[in-house]
Amino acid sequence: MIPTRKPLDVEEIRRRVEALGPWFHNLDLGGVRTAPGHFLYDYPEQKWRRFAHALPADLSGRSVLDIGCNAGFHAMEMKRRGAARVLGIDSDERYLAQARFAAEVNGLDIEFRPLSVYDVGSLGERFDIVLLMGVLYHLRHPLLALDLVHEHVARDLLVFQCMQRGSPRCEALEEDYDFYETWPFELPGFPRLHFIERRYAGDPTNWWVPNRACSAAMLRSAGFEILDHPEEEVFICRRVAAPSGAGAVYPARGSAA
Repeated sequence: MIPTRKPLDVEEIRRRVEALGPWFHNLDLGGVRTAPGHFLYDYPEQKWRRFAHALPADLSGRSVLDIGCNAGFHAMEMKRRGAARVLGIDSDERYLAQARFAAEVNGLDIEFRPLSVYDVGSLGERFDIVLLMGVLYHLRHPLLALDLVHEHVARDLLVFQCMQRGSPRCEALEEDYDFYETWPFELPGFPRLHFIERRYAGDPTNWWVPNRACSAAMLRSAGFEILDHPEEEVFICRRVAAPSGAGAVYPARGSAA
């Protein structure tokens, strides 16, 4: 439990916010905005409001893992819904320091650890709800990350969000095509994962951006059944058996010719 402390006054919060900056999550901490000039304005709260209804309002007794938690917005929302245990992980120590401070200001008992999505197997436990929000497009090995989440930490629900570009269509594709049938690849709604060699939106950590069909296909391929798609970039999924077996072990579905 977080020990009882005298509430911080506004000036002390403002001083700490400035010392811990810059922030990507524009949080309201006791009336102090952490990123008042954010290019996405009230982010991530304004996006959260578009899909919050799709998650259980009461998380009593459930455990939550927030992968790539940044400053802890979603982890705090899960704790506010009564989750018994919330763990947030991120590979950036600066974000973790922000998250710990934000949880302290809000009086929320949340654990934060420095850990990469590729290292989730070291946790040695599964969680009822796993959040993977705004992470996939920052990864050089995105499908590996989904495989590892499935194999090591997801017990039931996965809440997935990813920046998407390209067509919003999802084509009804056949199970297989002949080697000489190349036309499906030209369809606007064929699953596409766009590779960014240098940077996008000024960010060198933006590596891959899927279209909507690709997000859905990758989730299914990793063993996540899509239950809901409440917002254009958000998928609510349930962990099921991976269709190709152990995905993170090559070759997953047969030897190459």
